[in-house]
Amino acid sequence: MMGPSYGYYGTFLADNLYVILLIPIFALSLWAQYQVSSQFKKYSAVRNLRGLTGAQAAEAVLRANGVHGVGISGCSGSLTDHYDPRSNMIYLSESVLSSATVAAVGVAAHEAGHAVQYAKSYAPIRLRAAIIPATQFGSKFAFILLMIGLMLYLQPVFAIGIVLFSFTTIFQLLTLPVEFDASHRALVTLETSGLLRDEELDGARKVLRAAALTYVAAMLMSVLQLLRYVLLFLGRSNRRGGRR
Repeated sequence: MMGPSYGYYGTFLADNLYVILLIPIFALSLWAQYQVSSQFKKYSAVRNLRGLTGAQAAEAVLRANGVHGVGISGCSGSLTDHYDPRSNMIYLSESVLSSATVAAVGVAAHEAGHAVQYAKSYAPIRLRAAIIPATQFGSKFAFILLMIGLMLYLQPVFAIGIVLFSFTTIFQLLTLPVEFDASHRALVTLETSGLLRDEELDGARKVLRAAALTYVAAMLMSVLQLLRYVLLFLGRSNRRGGRR
């Protein structure tokens, strides 16, 4: 009696709890995207008093942390700034690379923070890098296996799909400390080196805080999706067990 009862309960939770939690998480995601664009736009209009460009800020952060040999180059797009550990290069968008604004300095310093993390062998970023192959493999095949498992009622296939999808969730979880730490390193360096004044530092902090919120929303969405798959798996397993 307990088997089929739990099975239907698990399916109910998978469907209804997912929808209930999806609404606030989706709202948070939209709010985070709005905050990123609005804060970046606001502080992209504020020139920092030292006239420091994004490229110069990145160089200063690297130098202050004793990191050398990292290249800095431009990249196309908006808010596409990133550090590539494979080439040991910091890529800054046009609105950051040569702009002497508070937003440009904050974003560039954050990306330099990632380079510092690799140079200092920061554990979470090393661990995240280590699971990238599994994450990429999982992102390609997890959805296919999940759909096959659901439609054909193949629980072993469904379980493999869940395991593959879980690598994406683990990656998102590891991304949070990595992003928060990069921002912390950036802001501490900007403050201790006097690259930004107090009011400018507050603006850079708001830009980076808004960006961090997008990673929180992505992590919550991934965890929610994984929870739904797990509940569906448990519910279907118990329903099958109850029929025997």
